[in-house]
Amino acid sequence: MSPTAEQRAALLAAATDARKRAYAPYSHFPVGAAVLTRSGVIYSGCNVESASYPLVCCAERVAIYKAVSDGHLEIVCVVVITDTSPPAAPCGGCRQVIHEFGADAHVVCFNPAGDARETSMATLLPLGFGGASLPATR
Repeated sequence: MSPTAEQRAALLAAATDARKRAYAPYSHFPVGAAVLTRSGVIYSGCNVESASYPLVCCAERVAIYKAVSDGHLEIVCVVVITDTSPPAAPCGGCRQVIHEFGADAHVVCFNPAGDARETSMATLLPLGFGGASLPATR
């Protein structure tokens, strides 16, 4: 689902604000993200690094986990903002988590210069692995 112009502006503002709080002392790659839930609520997140590199949590996952912890299990749009040109897309791990809660989500990647790249989860993660991929349980 593509966001309305108003939702898109709110998502970009939330992601931009979250990016300012990124904790990225090792990569120096601050990222902000915002997700729109099926019920219309927006959650934001920033990347949080650790000196133990495998324990990093990307901005997209922080935003999604905040939404899920509040009971919102359906994500319809994800917005990501990075300094790169063209704007960076979510990493593989984030793609998997986005797929879990928004297999049909609209994804918009921005940079501070105003460049945008729009796509869908189906494009970012074709043949995605989800609950339907697991054997039925009894």
